[in-house]
Amino acid sequence: MTVRVVVADDQDLVRTGLRMILDAQPDIEVIGEAADGAEAVALARDLRPDVCLLDIRMPVMDGLAATRALAGADVVDPIPVVVITTFDLDEYVYEALRSGARGFLLKDAGAVLLAEAVRAAARGDALIDPNVTVRLIEAFAGATPAPPAPPSSPLTDREEAVLAAVARGLGNSEIGDELHVSLSTVKTHLASIMAKLGARNRVELAIWAHERGRGRRDGIAKG
Repeated sequence: MTVRVVVADDQDLVRTGLRMILDAQPDIEVIGEAADGAEAVALARDLRPDVCLLDIRMPVMDGLAATRALAGADVVDPIPVVVITTFDLDEYVYEALRSGARGFLLKDAGAVLLAEAVRAAARGDALIDPNVTVRLIEAFAGATPAPPAPPSSPLTDREEAVLAAVARGLGNSEIGDELHVSLSTVKTHLASIMAKLGARNRVELAIWAHERGRGRRDGIAKG
């Protein structure tokens, strides 16, 4: 299956670079480009790509508004969004994820991580640059606008292990490899953890874990 992508960035050279990286992948195809958020939303609604790759800061409509329009909680048929930006510590990053983005990468993340983030979003997963996860935690832990509530019921040992791995920036496949469980099992645990914590994305999970000292590798539970 080929993942169809719309790329939006206000810089021609950046769009060209992103297209070259993604089109070089055997299973990814860029089907459209936009120079601003409004154009990206219109193009995405017309072409219905599998994933939209959006810069945060764009003219006319910024990436945050575009993300809400395409993937917000009130969107009936959302399109997965991955946000990409040069800003490694910015309140817009957290807001983009709260607005519905499936993933977030820095523009210097590299071709491998970029392609994997697109694939992850297309299959309903999420990938956030590990460095960004750590920086977001440092920037927002203890000061988030709507921190996750205490768990509605205690986390199991396995859920604690998955939570600690998320807090270290691991993706689902990496968590599965580390804990020796299947990808579907990881997703089941994540869904349960999010439900218990009232969290909407992996960054909220990571912040919750770090605020409570549950993000350390040596804190991973066995079994």
